[in-house]
Amino acid sequence: MEESRREFLSATFAATAGLGLAKPSLSFSMLPESGGRLAILGGTPVRTAPFPSWPMVKENDEKNWSEVLHAGRWCRLDGSFATRFEKAWAETLGAKYCLVTASGTTALLTSLNALDIGPGDEVLVPPYTFVATINVVFMQHALPVFVDTDRDTFQIDARKLEAAITSRTRCILPVHMGGSPADLDKILEVAKAHNLPVLEDACQAHLAEWKHKKVSTIGDLGCFSFQASKNLNSGEGGAVLTSNEELFQASWSFHNNGRGTGNSAFGYVRNGCNHRMTEFQAALLLAQMSRLESQSQRRNQNAEYLTRQLRGIPGITPARMYDGTTRNAYHLYMFRYDPSHFEGLPRDRFLKALEAEGIPGSSGYTPLNKEPSIEHTLNSRAFQRIYSREELDHYRERNHCPENDRLCEEAVWFGQTMLLATKQDMDQIAEGIRKIQKNAGQLAHS
Repeated sequence: MEESRREFLSATFAATAGLGLAKPSLSFSMLPESGGRLAILGGTPVRTAPFPSWPMVKENDEKNWSEVLHAGRWCRLDGSFATRFEKAWAETLGAKYCLVTASGTTALLTSLNALDIGPGDEVLVPPYTFVATINVVFMQHALPVFVDTDRDTFQIDARKLEAAITSRTRCILPVHMGGSPADLDKILEVAKAHNLPVLEDACQAHLAEWKHKKVSTIGDLGCFSFQASKNLNSGEGGAVLTSNEELFQASWSFHNNGRGTGNSAFGYVRNGCNHRMTEFQAALLLAQMSRLESQSQRRNQNAEYLTRQLRGIPGITPARMYDGTTRNAYHLYMFRYDPSHFEGLPRDRFLKALEAEGIPGSSGYTPLNKEPSIEHTLNSRAFQRIYSREELDHYRERNHCPENDRLCEEAVWFGQTMLLATKQDMDQIAEGIRKIQKNAGQLAHS
């Protein structure tokens, strides 16, 4: 849920304020033995220093923001920062067009409108994602049909797409969860066979790649979020990427209250809404973008180093990447926790013990297909008028995702800021987990 996600991120940011990054790295062999009393039981924690804070504010952020402020051109219609960022982001990703929006949610909503998704349509979605992925489908009075999760990767199981397709399926909406690409080869294969557009939710996947091509540019449309927790952020913000001119024009018009272009610029040619980005957001993005690549490289280096250590700990299984993944954005570092290797210690107790050792983690998402908001929507007056009782009952019967249920009981996340630290910090993460495993009996029976 968004509340739990935001609570985790807020707690992580609060715990990471003010860290200096100049620490020497320790090799694996230099680490102390993982013994001693657990910190949660009164022992000495593995670490007391905070992880890096977020966002990182530099001089160019202040310069760009101040320039917008004093110029007095704060609205996108009058500004240049939004246009400059669109060009820079499109060039970085290899797309022909980029359209910035007020949020990642509005980017997805704009894209669904460009694809003409509406009442009676079905959109294939994963059950392991942020709620915005399905909220935008419901806002179109369409039905998000959940396709179960591949537990090994935390991604939508593309092998199960075919069985979920009906005569009403109008779009496939995969999410590159945590910054790791979904199985795009299989997704595109199924989409092509059924003549379905693919809308990539890349809201957590800034600079991630599938076979050396940036995600968001591989399907028909792709969307990003620049919300405060994201690897590239402006507090709130979003973007739509495409190389299809017709879809770009439809997106531009919808996000600008349905206005046309050229001679129709002051007329209204379609339905629309105001989803425009402000100049302040775009100014921050241009500044933040200048260090995105170096930050991304550090996350990758630390994630690879951490994975090598965690793979040696029984009961800890880092998320697997598909063979086509040539770059993981690591908005989240994700792994599965098996309590049978920790004296039966429940995951919530494991996480509390880990936090006491100075290592903040989260249990991640709950099953999205079981959220009460879905029944609230299906029982709404609009949906009752659009869909028959039989249709809604059939929809409910289809939305069972047993693999995702299991994942939601096993998952553990570390936030992206933790991967901006040093190798010594990665050593301490692994040491904290080993310490809990060695002494799990103390906690399991306390």
